[in-house]
Amino acid sequence: METLFRAYNRRLEETQTHYLRYLYASIDWSERLIGIKGAKGVGKTTMLLQHILLTFPDRTSAFYASLDNIWFATHSLPELAEYLYTHGVTHLFLDEVHKYQGWVRTIKNLYDDYPKLHIVFTGSSLLEIDNAEGDLSRRLRMYTLHGLSFREYLDITGAAHLPVLSLTDILTSHMQLASGITRDFKPLPHFEQYLKTGYYPFFLETASDESFYERLQQVVSTIIENDIPAVENIEYETLQKAKRLLMILAQLAPFTPNIANMCTNLSTTRNQLIHLLSLLERAALIRQLHAQGKGLKAIGKPDKILLNNTNLMHALGSSADEGTARESFFSSMMSFNHTIHHAPQGDLQVDEKYLFEVGGRKKGFTQIADLPDSYVVAANIETGYGNKIPLWLFGLIY
Repeated sequence: METLFRAYNRRLEETQTHYLRYLYASIDWSERLIGIKGAKGVGKTTMLLQHILLTFPDRTSAFYASLDNIWFATHSLPELAEYLYTHGVTHLFLDEVHKYQGWVRTIKNLYDDYPKLHIVFTGSSLLEIDNAEGDLSRRLRMYTLHGLSFREYLDITGAAHLPVLSLTDILTSHMQLASGITRDFKPLPHFEQYLKTGYYPFFLETASDESFYERLQQVVSTIIENDIPAVENIEYETLQKAKRLLMILAQLAPFTPNIANMCTNLSTTRNQLIHLLSLLERAALIRQLHAQGKGLKAIGKPDKILLNNTNLMHALGSSADEGTARESFFSSMMSFNHTIHHAPQGDLQVDEKYLFEVGGRKKGFTQIADLPDSYVVAANIETGYGNKIPLWLFGLIY
């Protein structure tokens, strides 16, 4: 157990608290059972350690452990919980919970057996809580952590401290908002760098764009080789197909899939292909867009596929043009607290009401002319006019 205590203290000593992610203040830390899920690399571990540093002057009342630690190869989580509880620990923080076999029932039992113990865990964005297994969801308050928004990127780098804007704010007051911001600040150079390396907080730990991409490639490999098998009963051959599929999509996105051709290329069945697409989406590697009315969980093929964020495009060597990067960024930001659908006219429909055409600075309204609640979202402009809105402004939505 000494190895866990050493790892706990070492991680605390290496953690900074000068910047807290958007989700931190939204979590009700007083709840007895809290789950935080999100893509690998978006900062879940850091959030746990920051909370310990900021909340527990006496570290002995809290404890952090990653469930992928080799200690758990010969010891159990209940064994750890019993020791900690009898030694005065009141708050247990568990990382990488999806790596622990039977974690749902184990967490449920800990919750029931130790009524004064508070448990916070993190897990892969792949996690789907099964109501049938111990009814954990009835006890659990689950949160999702997304990657850095453009606003957070500016904040964490010290480039600018800007307020969160709602979609309504942007649609109704974008000219005044953008004019006020750009009076003393030039967002476009920062925005260009954000699209390359700004979505994952670990960019702060890398010396160059190339080293960032190498690390992100490692993250992608870990997700496919370790995280997916941890939550899905899946064969090695199928994981290799998932890798091939992701690289195919990286080269073709935005991609309107031909399911029959993709099945032939991957030597797989339609059902397995649809399942692989779902896994890659749950892993926050791709984004599937469906037309309104089909629903995001439609059994049929998606109408369009994008990579989840623009950093992945660069890391995976995507040959897509700037237009794809714009659409990927806009989809990434709009997926936060909004529903998005593929639109037959324009690019995206948001909240089943607003229609957006995403393009460059010269983009006009030809494709969405005379349609209600329609807007052009344009890159490479600081300020817009009328229903033409600068793309970077949507990066302030969280």
